[in-house]
Amino acid sequence: MAGYIARRLVYAVLILVGVNLLTFTLFFAINSPDNIARLNIGGKRVTQEAIEKWKVERGYDKPLWFNRAAPGMEKVTKTIFFDRSLRLFGLNFGASDSGRDIGHEIRHRIGPSLALMLPMLLLTTFVGIAFSLLLVFFRASALDFWGTVLCVLMMSISSLFYIIMAQWFFGKLLRVVPLSGFAAGFDLMKFLLLPVVVGIVYQLGAEARLFRAMLLEESSRDYVRTARAKGLAEPAVLFGHVLRNTWLPILTHIGALLPYMFLGSLVFESFFGIPGLGTYTIEAISAQDFAVVHAMVFLGSTLYILAYLATDIAYTFVDPRVRLTG
Repeated sequence: MAGYIARRLVYAVLILVGVNLLTFTLFFAINSPDNIARLNIGGKRVTQEAIEKWKVERGYDKPLWFNRAAPGMEKVTKTIFFDRSLRLFGLNFGASDSGRDIGHEIRHRIGPSLALMLPMLLLTTFVGIAFSLLLVFFRASALDFWGTVLCVLMMSISSLFYIIMAQWFFGKLLRVVPLSGFAAGFDLMKFLLLPVVVGIVYQLGAEARLFRAMLLEESSRDYVRTARAKGLAEPAVLFGHVLRNTWLPILTHIGALLPYMFLGSLVFESFFGIPGLGTYTIEAISAQDFAVVHAMVFLGSTLYILAYLATDIAYTFVDPRVRLTG
């Protein structure tokens, strides 16, 4: 067990280092500090003096990878690579190109993202599994056929359609919920109710089809046919055998969705005016703030790796074979 987790940790660190090197090269090596300064100041006719002043204020006047003129360890620490890349491993995100503390923004915005995505993830998974179990229970029936058709139809519609129609019908026409916005405390529910419901409806088609395929594949196993041949009731077969042995692929799917709890949904946060990390990332992309975008890519990569690491560890509790062979 310890060796299994240790190997996963080593793989995670190597992947994170590779992603960090690649993103730093794309953001700061290929795109030179002069170009970053020119984009932030605005205009192509910016003087070189203004560019140099901006670079000094933001720390872009240092060498990129290695500072030959500095003594000792400052050859590494007095570089853009150390300030914008290596410090991220200590969760020191530094300042954005606009001069604001990135870590402060992340700490204040992670709460709204969690408040939106945590109930959306849990409820979507629960409703998707329940609906897929219903389709599998009545497989090869009219309910299964039309339920699958409904899933395909729901998958074919863009999330923007769900968002705009829900805002128009429930927010503007019926006025039962606000169109957008965010508030803490007891008013939180009325601002999150609509985006959470829309998120569940939008993802239900894809989730139900995926879980249905997993359950149908597992229900065709020999041990399931044996359980039915022994006279076991169909609900007991589905819940006691099929669903229990489908948890591995379900956990893999949930592990891929876990980072969204922290980063939030870019589209949902933007349209519903929720000041989360998704909105922060879009604002940084619009402002061409490479420091923020690089920090958010690093944070997203870290969360994805941790999510898959947690999924691998969860495997050992769900399936003893993973623990024994790991």
